[in-house]
Amino acid sequence: MKLLIICIAAFPMFNYVNLVHAQKTSSSAVCLNRAEDIYSKIWMDYRVSKYPGLFSENYPTEKKTKLDYLQGNKVETKVVSFLWPFSGMLSATNALMHNTSIKEIYKPFLDSLIYGLEQYKDTLRRPFGYQAFPSRFEKADRYYDDNGLVGIEYLEAYFNTGNLLYLQRSKTVFKFIISGWSKELGGGIYWLEGHHDQKPACSNGMALLVALKLYQATKDTYYLNWGMRFYNWMHSNLRNPEGLYYNDKKVANGKVNPTYWTYNSGSVLEASVLLYRFTKEKTYLTEAQLIAKNTYQYFHDSKHDVHLNMRIDLPWFVAVLFRGYEALYQVDKNPAYINAIHSDLDYAWQNTRDQYGFITHDWTANQKEITKSKWLLDEACIAELYARLAFINPKHH
Repeated sequence: MKLLIICIAAFPMFNYVNLVHAQKTSSSAVCLNRAEDIYSKIWMDYRVSKYPGLFSENYPTEKKTKLDYLQGNKVETKVVSFLWPFSGMLSATNALMHNTSIKEIYKPFLDSLIYGLEQYKDTLRRPFGYQAFPSRFEKADRYYDDNGLVGIEYLEAYFNTGNLLYLQRSKTVFKFIISGWSKELGGGIYWLEGHHDQKPACSNGMALLVALKLYQATKDTYYLNWGMRFYNWMHSNLRNPEGLYYNDKKVANGKVNPTYWTYNSGSVLEASVLLYRFTKEKTYLTEAQLIAKNTYQYFHDSKHDVHLNMRIDLPWFVAVLFRGYEALYQVDKNPAYINAIHSDLDYAWQNTRDQYGFITHDWTANQKEITKSKWLLDEACIAELYARLAFINPKHH
């Protein structure tokens, strides 16, 4: 293993040529090798040696660039990454640990990442939560969707290790998440603390998954009830008639932002499968299959490259959708959606990597994209996707 050297019903139409190629070339062993390969590159190239446990936002590190995923005016990159891209490395590590043959190898990496994650914790404001940038440097905004990611990854780490500390920390962060719940629009949480302008699918979808995974871990109906509250609110407020999820709803006038991102539907897809598993009510499985079919069809119809099956709106967004497809596949054994993303991922791996081995933001072979520095989150999710595919075992599709 490369990492041993490092210390610490009707199916949518697919790109058939790419799909067959993926099935021929990407066995479970190949997927695991690719996951470990890019993970090791990220670990070596993105870590900031001056600040153990933390990573840089981009590689190669270039002049400060503007980031467009934070509140207000565009924020410049800083000495280490913000929490969202950092969380991608936790997701990748947890996904790699699903593969039992290498689980023990990645425990030290998980330990290092947990040490890094705790540097984002803010203990000055109540309830405790995680801020967008490490608290050692500055006071920063606390986003409810970021905290949802923290909760999910602590739960995945708990499932992987049985460490009760991780379960306790997920419970603590859930207290912060539900502090954002309010009666405006009949419930739901905001995007970030102190800003009451919108209630988005990203925050509520991640909160939904934290609640359901806490129920999975504890069997405490308190968390199942919260999961149902989030699920029903999203279904009533952000679902379109085809089962896709709008980006957000404005508090001032109740209007929805009719923008679709893969991950917003993906979080509810995974939640629908979890609710089916918990309750055995067929309506949740039917809903999951509807979300899966129509979300894929929408992004297939709006794809941006002839070599791909679907539009890659953001690689990490697609990874969240893949988690939903993976959960559904474990129940209904329909491999169509998994195979479609697998094919696109293989195309990106084989055709879009730069001189350092990193993949383009849009999974195309556009030379301008290949030469750009690469965002941590875009690369971490490649390791996650291949690790998940290795666990599923593609040769059986």
